[in-house]
Amino acid sequence: MNLPQSLIPNNLTTWMWQLSIVIILWIAVYTHLPTISELLIALMGLSRTTSMGEAIYFFLYDTPKLLLILTAIVFVMGVVQTFFSPEQTRTLLIGHKLGVGNILAASLGIVTPFCSCSAVPLFIGFISAGIPLGITFSFLIAAPMVNEIALALLFAAFGWQVASLYLSLGLLIAIGAGLIIGALRMEPYLEDWVHNIQIGKTAQIPDTNTFGWSQRFESGLSHVLEIVSKVWLYIIIGVAFGAGIHGYLPQEFMAAILTRDAWWAVPVAVILGVPMYTNAVGILPIVEALLNKGAALGTTLAFMMSVIGLSAPEMLILRKVLKWPLIFTFTGIVAIGILLVGWIFNLIL
Repeated sequence: MNLPQSLIPNNLTTWMWQLSIVIILWIAVYTHLPTISELLIALMGLSRTTSMGEAIYFFLYDTPKLLLILTAIVFVMGVVQTFFSPEQTRTLLIGHKLGVGNILAASLGIVTPFCSCSAVPLFIGFISAGIPLGITFSFLIAAPMVNEIALALLFAAFGWQVASLYLSLGLLIAIGAGLIIGALRMEPYLEDWVHNIQIGKTAQIPDTNTFGWSQRFESGLSHVLEIVSKVWLYIIIGVAFGAGIHGYLPQEFMAAILTRDAWWAVPVAVILGVPMYTNAVGILPIVEALLNKGAALGTTLAFMMSVIGLSAPEMLILRKVLKWPLIFTFTGIVAIGILLVGWIFNLIL
């Protein structure tokens, strides 16, 4: 994304003092969000003791909180990614043993701020570069499922134990699914045009290792403008839906489906989540609201992982690259992994 020249500082010194001001303002706003939200509720003549007051407070507090966290993380990741060009990551993954490549690909997926659909182009690039199919699937699964934004927000909302368990199980799914798909040798189920791609015909990618810090900060700002501009509406919609659940939805409604005691609740949650589509940031307010209403953590996380890891739009895009048997295999393996995550969380927490 090309930035307007008026937004780009002229030198590193200008970048540093402007970033310092932004960081100070970010911290000030973030730490005072509860007070600001309470003040706005009072100005509206509402009380948090009412359903409407609590729902509006939830919306006024969570919307800027998520936007602030998203902006900070995306900027940092935009800077970090300038040290690892797509061509370098492909070179890093080619030539390793299958298991090592799966681990590297899944780890790469964690640090890429992609939803399920936006991970597909890089997935195609991996295939065209000759990286084994199972390794590419480890990346495709990990990129949306073990999203660094969701991980940070889970840590902030529920503590390091929940975040660590989410990270570990998500990685196991991505690595395990990639290993299984690789072992099944399903390359014949790639579309014919994919087989015919010539590796040398891919576009030349600039060597980001030659960037100075001003260029790296510019890349971070570019990521913020591009990614946040695409997902801010998802955040508002997600928070609004979560606020409705938080303020109005009877606890019995979700407890009847997302309950710890019913084994079938996890499969139902996955089935409900697959047709939906949002990113990790958009779904997390719904997750938080459901948990506040007494829903089981494992079942709720299974719902979240199915929404962001097995979305219907992702399947439609993949259909241009994969034949149906491979799509069904991919979906089935990941769904089984998500079911296990839900049941494990419910069992031990």
